Amino acid sequence: MKNKIISIYPGTFDPITMGHIDIIERASNIFDHVIVTIAINQSKTPLFSMEERIKMIHDAVDIFPNVTVEEFDGLLINFAIKKKAKVIIRGLRAISDFEYEFQMALMNKKLCSDISTVFLMPNEKYTYLNSTIVKDVAKFNGNVDNFVTKLVADELTKKFTKK
Repeated sequence: MKNKIISIYPGTFDPITMGHIDIIERASNIFDHVIVTIAINQSKTPLFSMEERIKMIHDAVDIFPNVTVEEFDGLLINFAIKKKAKVIIRGLRAISDFEYEFQMALMNKKLCSDISTVFLMPNEKYTYLNSTIVKDVAKFNGNVDNFVTKLVADELTKKFTKK
């Protein structure tokens, strides 16, 4: 029997967007198990708490039976080794993403040669989309319904009507 291929899709997901979900769906069709990992990034101040992000991600990905959600702190490669992952999934929206992602992939490969990075591009209708843009649109009462799930849109509305 062949070994299952475990993959990790890391990010801050603050919040999860349709672009992220597109990548997760396609990864779930390629790999046996996809672990969506929410990074605890000390250099970022997220809009949503870890618990809120986990709830929103579950809402979006629980339809995929081979996708789970976890948080991690520290080096991604150490988390990947701990989870026995063979693949790290990274999304590339534009050429501007490539240099940074390529450097990270090479560093991760140097730290653990058994783990590969696979780059997936989102559907072209999501190539301009990122969490920061979605938050900016929501902050100024713009309609984000085409960019995020209903739960995320509702949560964004709550966040920005409080302030």
